[in-house]
Amino acid sequence: MPATSAPAGEPEPADPADGTPAAPHRRRRWRRWLVPVAALLVLVVGAGAIYAYTLDRAITRNITRGLDLPGDTPSGSAEPARPSAQPETGALNYVLLGSDSRDPADEGAGRSDSIMVAHLNKARDQAYIVSFPRDMYVEVPGYGRNKINAAYSFGGAALTVRTLENLLDVRMDHVVLVDFEGFIGLTEDLGGVTVTNETAFRSHGFDYPKGKITIEGEKALWFVRERDALPEGDLDRAANQRNVLKAIIAKGLSADVVADPARFTAFTGNLAKHLTVDNSLSDTEIRSTALSLRLAANNIELLQAPLSGFDTVGDQSVDVVDTAQLAELSEAMKKDTMAAYVEKYPKG
Repeated sequence: MPATSAPAGEPEPADPADGTPAAPHRRRRWRRWLVPVAALLVLVVGAGAIYAYTLDRAITRNITRGLDLPGDTPSGSAEPARPSAQPETGALNYVLLGSDSRDPADEGAGRSDSIMVAHLNKARDQAYIVSFPRDMYVEVPGYGRNKINAAYSFGGAALTVRTLENLLDVRMDHVVLVDFEGFIGLTEDLGGVTVTNETAFRSHGFDYPKGKITIEGEKALWFVRERDALPEGDLDRAANQRNVLKAIIAKGLSADVVADPARFTAFTGNLAKHLTVDNSLSDTEIRSTALSLRLAANNIELLQAPLSGFDTVGDQSVDVVDTAQLAELSEAMKKDTMAAYVEKYPKG
């Protein structure tokens, strides 16, 4: 049977197999496939854009601002100047403060219950969470030597940031305040989080056996608040706080949560509701940082700021800073070489 030719003036398309002209029915078949595939791609891209927009709104519409970072100290002032920013490293440092209230108006009403610095490396595929025990005896700018958590009662988040910068000689980019009621809400949103408990103890009617335990709500709250029932007191409590923070991040970014748009959007929105951040942290920066993260549970390192021992000042027990190791921590944060620091000091 003779082949059907193309209309006059229209060149015959070449058959990809043997170079002979392709039949019209083959062209029609490809066109029939092309339309639904193109439509599917549009839907996928559109759904991705909608998902990204929904996540963005979940964060930016629920987060609260109201905290101040310290100002750069003018020349001639008796207070130390803030360390210079080092944008060339690309790393970010966030001060994380735990308090019974995250209302900026309540700053100075009490001491911060937990103080941590979260260091994100340039590649955003490693996070280092460093606890600063609240009894660390340090210089509080303008107030002399005191326990580090006194900075919050003297001057709120701004003075706490300045105290950490003075201690580490490292610029802190932003500060985040988390309230404990919000902490309860996050563990409940995730259906509980699992941690490895190093020491069996009991607190406020809850039992915490040694080993892997799953906690949420009030049980999670007292797990991170208790210190009197723990052998190392505040140091053990700080370790529990780091472990639960890691568990929340790891589960919130886990494959089963991220793969469920409704669940992940709810988690990020509820997370944002429980945070108060500094006024300079813009929606654009939040968005770009969140989209740059490539973290899994094994990419989060938990550390304690180095101590050399304990002492008594007046009638107060204090933690003594290990100044030599602290200088190494400072250098690692400045140069974004925390991986090497952790290899040398795996327990902080």
